[in-house]
Amino acid sequence: MSIPEKFGSMVFGDAEMRRRLSAEIYAEMKNCVELGMPLTPSAADVIASAMRDWAVEHGATHYTHWFQPMTGITAEKHDSFISPTGDGGVVMDFSGKQLIKGESDASSFPSGGLRATFEARGYTAWDPTSYAFIKDKVLCIPTAFCSYGGEALDKKTPLLRSMEAIDKQALRILRLFGSDVKKVTTTVGPEQEYFLIDRSLYEKREDLIFTGRTLFGAKPPKGQELDDHYYGSIKPRVQAFMDELNDELWSLGVLAKTEHNEAAPSQHELAPIYTTTNIATDHNQITMEVMKNIAKKHDLVCILHEKPFEGVNGSGKHNNWSLSTDTGVNLLEPGDTPQDNAQFLLILCAVIKAVDDYQDMLRVSVATPANDHRLGADEAPPAIVSMFLGDELESILDSIENGSAYDAKKEQMMRIGVDFLPKFPRDNTDRNRTSPFAFTGNKFEFRMVGSSQSIAGANVVINTAVAESFAQFADELEGADDFVAALNALIRSTIKEHKRILFNGNAYSSEWEQEAKRRGLSNFKTVPDAMPGYIAPKNIATFTRHGVFTEAEMHARYEIHLQDYSKVLTIEALTMTEMVKKKILPAISAFTADISRAASDKTAFLAVADTSYERKTVGELSALSGKIYALVGTLSADLDKVGKIADSYERARAFCDIVVPEMDELRRCVDSAEEVTSADYWPYPSYGDLLFGVN
Repeated sequence: MSIPEKFGSMVFGDAEMRRRLSAEIYAEMKNCVELGMPLTPSAADVIASAMRDWAVEHGATHYTHWFQPMTGITAEKHDSFISPTGDGGVVMDFSGKQLIKGESDASSFPSGGLRATFEARGYTAWDPTSYAFIKDKVLCIPTAFCSYGGEALDKKTPLLRSMEAIDKQALRILRLFGSDVKKVTTTVGPEQEYFLIDRSLYEKREDLIFTGRTLFGAKPPKGQELDDHYYGSIKPRVQAFMDELNDELWSLGVLAKTEHNEAAPSQHELAPIYTTTNIATDHNQITMEVMKNIAKKHDLVCILHEKPFEGVNGSGKHNNWSLSTDTGVNLLEPGDTPQDNAQFLLILCAVIKAVDDYQDMLRVSVATPANDHRLGADEAPPAIVSMFLGDELESILDSIENGSAYDAKKEQMMRIGVDFLPKFPRDNTDRNRTSPFAFTGNKFEFRMVGSSQSIAGANVVINTAVAESFAQFADELEGADDFVAALNALIRSTIKEHKRILFNGNAYSSEWEQEAKRRGLSNFKTVPDAMPGYIAPKNIATFTRHGVFTEAEMHARYEIHLQDYSKVLTIEALTMTEMVKKKILPAISAFTADISRAASDKTAFLAVADTSYERKTVGELSALSGKIYALVGTLSADLDKVGKIADSYERARAFCDIVVPEMDELRRCVDSAEEVTSADYWPYPSYGDLLFGVN
């Protein structure tokens, strides 16, 4: 089967619907997807029947409402197509009612207090804008998930609401410029970073198994210092994994495009072509699941944790966000003369204002205990939200603010220095990999999203924040007596009020941290620092005004994220203490005992024998083991004490301020002991084994 034939072969997509549905039913389905018009029950039955027939032809025996609860991963409950007949047999049946609505246990998923334990009922509702697909002989129907009372318990529902909000407000802006566009959608292309390590080594590390990251590990002699892994030749075993991954993703309609080695040893990246945000979100969830499953077939483990290895590059998920119309126009395309493109400049200013006004919510959207290890670690953006526009756009905005004429630079030609290579126009801006929110030609790249996260949360915030900017701009311009004068004044005032968020320099530098503080930008370095933004009155007002969240839903998410932070750290701390007590301390003790005996044997054989190595090593390890033992006792006691704090925020704060520093100190001591202890005694595969173990 060729790639074009393979692509989307396991998806009940547009082409399949055109083939299997009548013109009338197909038109009703398209109106449902594109215009939000409801399906009639009879049409739903026809679509369900066609979907069932297609799925059964492809070997499916079950269907599931595939949804995305607040766990950050997907959930599914499988029901077979079989229905009993009067003669004791069965038929394969699937109705429109079963397609549109399902029921699940809502009490067993994180709800942040929206649901009591005894209130079990929850509902899944078909998202017709995202195509059904077959995975492992199961027809997966993308759905939203809500409680019996209608509260959103998932990540998809707020995302769909935010897409409606930005569509509504963007159309108001476009109508001011005489556009007859009917729909504006946000599009996303999420780049996915990940690690691949040998399964046999992974299975010897309790920390990787239980937490997804190494809690201990001394730095190897070689890491990524030589930059020889980035874009390097892909190892055959990894290439075989990538080939099978591509085949699987293409059959599921995922636009997997780019693959390469990333900066750290054993780190890689997959980048798709952009698509509509809710579909991109579904596809990214599929991608993460398929990556893990395909890795197993190659005796590998795919690690999606943001910082699985200390001292080397962490993994992120660059969220390339843009705005497109139903006429195929990218609203973030500057054109040849962006200084003269008033519509582009207004939309650009709306995004600038949104990022500045809601920098706290953008930070909240990527706040996880795993991402705390990555942000600001010199391979990822800092916890400070800022924007990069490039020299030309910043110069244009400066000239508008100052009321001066813009002196457009002449197009410069790149000269590479090799005669037979072609000359080509240089981009008018370089990329800035240190910027959290960077303009990259016709889109914004939000680089703070963590590799294991759903992209839904970040895009909910971006969509809603920009929708709010559009709404405020439209309110001001729609009633203006002189539209052009009001437009110019609005663009100029927005630049003056929000230029503090713009920064083209090195966001990794300590100087930027001080400069950001002078500008009044927020710097929330940890989850407990950032999370109060979720329930700030300003943010609740905005997200409820646009119908993206209710106030109760925002408070629920605040609680869920705080509880998750404390639970993750509890698991990590318990794993650390277990590893130390059961394997690490016994290994150190055994080595020191043997090396002590070796010293005694040497002097017994030769009184003047040099035992300086043995004596120094025993002294170092004795001191370290004593400190490690004491730290484990302190950590265990404080973990028990902090875990009993009733208030979720105070508990998370205590974990951050008390438990995390103790974990860091315990790690430092254990890693120092690993550097001295013989590899024959150390109970866990080393960083060198893990990072360079895939051949």
